Amino acid sequence: MSNKTIALAVAAALLAGTAHAQGISGDVVKIGIMNGASGPYAAISGKGSVVAAQMAVEDFGGKVLGKPVQILSADHQNKPDIGSAVAREWIDREGVDMIADMDTSSVALAVQRLATDKGVLTINTGAGSTALTNEQCTPLGIHYAYDTYALAVGIADPVIRAGGDKWFYITADYAFGHSLEENASNVVKATGGKNVGAVRHPFPNNDFSSYLLQAQGSGANVIALANAGQDTTNTIKQAGEFGIGRGEQQLVGLLVFISEVKSLGLQTAQGLKFTDSWYWDMNDETREFTKRFMQRHNAAPTSDQAAVYSAVTQYLKAVEAAGTDQGKAVRAQLGKMTFNDMYHKNAKLRPDGRVVHDMYLMEVKSPKESKSEWDLVKVIDTIPAEKAFIPLSESKCPLVKKSS
Repeated sequence: MSNKTIALAVAAALLAGTAHAQGISGDVVKIGIMNGASGPYAAISGKGSVVAAQMAVEDFGGKVLGKPVQILSADHQNKPDIGSAVAREWIDREGVDMIADMDTSSVALAVQRLATDKGVLTINTGAGSTALTNEQCTPLGIHYAYDTYALAVGIADPVIRAGGDKWFYITADYAFGHSLEENASNVVKATGGKNVGAVRHPFPNNDFSSYLLQAQGSGANVIALANAGQDTTNTIKQAGEFGIGRGEQQLVGLLVFISEVKSLGLQTAQGLKFTDSWYWDMNDETREFTKRFMQRHNAAPTSDQAAVYSAVTQYLKAVEAAGTDQGKAVRAQLGKMTFNDMYHKNAKLRPDGRVVHDMYLMEVKSPKESKSEWDLVKVIDTIPAEKAFIPLSESKCPLVKKSS
C-alpha cells in the first residue's frame, strides 16, 4: 500500500470517527421534562408540559436525523436536591441530551449548573429568576419564556400611570420570589413610584392573613404578589375576605397564569392585570394548538406548557441543522436561529442564554365579557422584545463580558 493510499485511509477513518462522534449519542435523542408535577405549580406545568413535549415530538415526525426521540418526565417536588439527583441520573445513566421546563427557580439554577458541567443543554421555560441568565448564567443554560424582569416591566408602568405609585410586596421566600420582588422594586423606583415595604412567606403556604394585614396597614395603594400558582390564588382569595383590592388598595399579580384565573373564577379575578408571554386565543395558530392540546389534556394550555412545545420543537430543529445532539454544537446552532412557531415570532437567543421576544399585558375579563369556559383574559398591550428583558449592556453574565 502506498503512502498516499495510507494517508487517504487514515483521513477517511478520522472523518468517519468525527461524523460518528458528532451524530446522535446512543442512537436516540432523549429529552427530560422536569417540573413540580405534584406541588403548587402542577396546573401551570405538570402533566400538561409532558403532553406539550410529546406533541412537539410527534409534530416533528418522531425522529431527528433518522433517530427516535424519547420524552422522559419527573417530579422534582420543588426541591433543588431532588431536581439535581434526577438530572444526574438522567444524564449519567439514561443519556438525556436536554432538560426543559423546571418551573421552580431554585431547582432550575441547581439543574442548570449541574447539566452544564456535564455538557448537557437546559431550556428553562417555567422558572423566572433572572439569575439564570445574569449572575449565574452558563454556556449551556437557556431561559426561554418569561423572567422576573419582564414581568415587572410589563405591569409597573401602566399601574403607576393610573395612580398606583406606592407598592408593598407579598413575596414567596425563595429564589423566584426574591428575584421578582427585586426586579419589580427597581422598575417601580425607575418609573417614579415608591416601594413602601415587603413581607416574605414560606413556599408553599396556605394562610396569608398576617401578611395581608401587614400590607393593608402599610399605606401602599398597590399590593404586589411576588408569588405564583396556588400561593397566588390563596393570597387573592384571602384578600377578598379582608376586602382588600376593592377600595383604594389594588392587587397586582406579578406572575399569573390562566390556570390561576380559572381556579379563582372571573367573579373574583375580573380586572386583574398581569404580564404573560402567550395566550391560547391570540390567533389561528394558537387556537389550533389549543384544540389539539385539549383533546389530550383537560385544560387550555398555560404559557409555560406552550413554551415547552416551542422549546422542544426548536431544539429538534437545531439538532437536525447541527447534525448532532452534542450540547455545545446544538447551543451554537440555536444562537444562529430565529424562532418562529405558534409560541414565538422572530425570537432570538442572546449570548447570555436569554431568548428575547414580545411580552403581553393582559387583563382578566368580567363574567359578562367571557364567551366560553376558557375565554378568561384579553391582551391589552404588547411589550416589545427590546424593552421586555434586561439589556445586554446591563447584564452581569460573565459570558457577555467575554464576548463584548
